[in-house]
Amino acid sequence: MALAKTTEVDQYEIVGTHKNVQIRERTIIKEDGEFLSDKYHRRVLECVTSVWDGSSWTHTDTDVSSESTEIKNICNLLWTTDIKNAKKTFNEANQLKG
Repeated sequence: MALAKTTEVDQYEIVGTHKNVQIRERTIIKEDGEFLSDKYHRRVLECVTSVWDGSSWTHTDTDVSSESTEIKNICNLLWTTDIKNAKKTFNEANQLKG
């Protein structure tokens, strides 16, 4: 009896003005090559995260280096300097300082 677990990106969507990448991953469990079960997990990648430290903002580009080549290519294509700057401005205007 050999159990095998694999995870794959089976769906992604580009969402919103700032080109968030919503990723759905499917984890599949098989026994001796026969399907037993699957499970889905969603996560969202934003181009920039922003933190207010009480006196200034720190903006950090999202690190996609551990993503699949396909997801990296999509993010690098979509997340232009203009999109990142718009996201920084949006974050500053809409996040609580605290």
